[in-house]
Amino acid sequence: MTAFSAIETLLYDVSRVFLAPVMLLIAVALAYALVSFGGFAVEAWQRRRGIHPCALSAFAQAHGRTLASDDLELWIMRRLEWPRIVSRTAPMLGLIATMIPMGPALLALGSGNAGEVGRNMVAAFSAVILALLAASICFFILTIRRRWLLQDLRDLERQREERD
Repeated sequence: MTAFSAIETLLYDVSRVFLAPVMLLIAVALAYALVSFGGFAVEAWQRRRGIHPCALSAFAQAHGRTLASDDLELWIMRRLEWPRIVSRTAPMLGLIATMIPMGPALLALGSGNAGEVGRNMVAAFSAVILALLAASICFFILTIRRRWLLQDLRDLERQREERD
């Protein structure tokens, strides 16, 4: 075995170690996206009916008049952090989970083992589909919720101007 072959084998073995954690992260991202979508649907329904409690106003009132708009924007960014992280990292995790099983699938293809090719391809494509689904849901939530929170911020600033 040449040095190059040893390095290839080492890299392959190390990459296989990451398959289970990446699949687990994809499952967590999908669960987060689905739970977030449920919360988003409730918030959308409440906003449509005009009964949504404004969390931004509650946060501002809890901190009094000393809270500047920059502090409120920072609160908004914190509130949107996880949907943003999931929407950006889930596709990368899906790509990783796709590429790791592709090596064994190609090896099985070369040896004519169609069953092994199929098993590896199912794992690869299932992972990327679920990761993209999680990312899409989170991106949708992030986009709409960002607009809602910025509208709340604008309304809060207008209320402050009217009081002053």
